[in-house]
Amino acid sequence: MHLIMKSEFDNIRLNDDHEYETDRSGNKAVVKIWKGDVLIAKKITEKKSIRYFGCKEYKDYLSS
Repeated sequence: MHLIMKSEFDNIRLNDDHEYETDRSGNKAVVKIWKGDVLIAKKITEKKSIRYFGCKEYKDYLSS
């Protein structure tokens, strides 16, 4: 996984073909986006820091 832009993450998240799940533990929250059994992207929020990550092939999952 490597860093991606927020707009790319939102593009993947809003696609109806993808599923997502959230997990919260204390100050840390994680949103994972799946396509079937493949983890495409995730968002990690820790205190005031937000980071977006995508798999190597995440651009294949962006909608036009």
